Amino acid sequence: MSSDAKVHYEVTDHIAEITLDRPPVNAFSVPFLDQILAAFRRAGEDESIRAVILRSALPDRFCAGLDLDIILGNTALGVREFLQKLYIDLWDIQTKMGKPTIAAVNGAARGGGMTLAISCDVIVAADSATFGYPEIDLAVLPAIHFAHLPRIVGRYRAFDLLFTGRTFDASEAAQLGLVSRVVAGDTFRDETLELARTFASKSPTAMRTGRAAFMRATDLDYTRSVANAVEDFCNIAVTPDAQEGLTAFLEKRKPNWE
Repeated sequence: MSSDAKVHYEVTDHIAEITLDRPPVNAFSVPFLDQILAAFRRAGEDESIRAVILRSALPDRFCAGLDLDIILGNTALGVREFLQKLYIDLWDIQTKMGKPTIAAVNGAARGGGMTLAISCDVIVAADSATFGYPEIDLAVLPAIHFAHLPRIVGRYRAFDLLFTGRTFDASEAAQLGLVSRVVAGDTFRDETLELARTFASKSPTAMRTGRAAFMRATDLDYTRSVANAVEDFCNIAVTPDAQEGLTAFLEKRKPNWE
């Protein structure tokens, strides 16, 4: 594994904390994502764990999404292998988790970082957190979010967010129903832990059974939609426009769409 890929795993009072620590912005490399998935699996398989928190060690940064070299110059097969992990394996692990998971979004969440947060059962946002789907500005698609975002915020507001690529704050995210609660920065960690303790205090059997029933009731054919999202993302990622968009971003210039 790459030496810069760091995921910390700690357990206190039946609560597992998975902490992302890959400066400067917690962008996904393949080894980093592998560590995240392994940490979720570990928490899911440990019967003593009753709640899981996913958090960031970086000030004002939750997760910026994908390292651009995952897409830039890669083959469709290479992109597909990564998306298998981010879209399908992550969803499968979360579905079978058997205990509640909380995304503690302390700062900027973008692109794949939104995918990671939305995979959890609850999203707690610091009041300074910001969100966005900037993929369209790079000529790629936030395809996985086509599957769930309209169900959360409505078709027209989802289209606005996905196809403008604009950044929005925690207050708007709460108004849209995209996050569960917004917490002041100075109490953010304490309130997230308190929520985890509340979940952990419940009957493990009731939580496991109830969560599985909840996942079935709210799936809404999500599994098939994820498979479609993989195809959509792979199809656009290898186009000349996508490669130009990514290159322009790295070179800090405007893209030249042909």
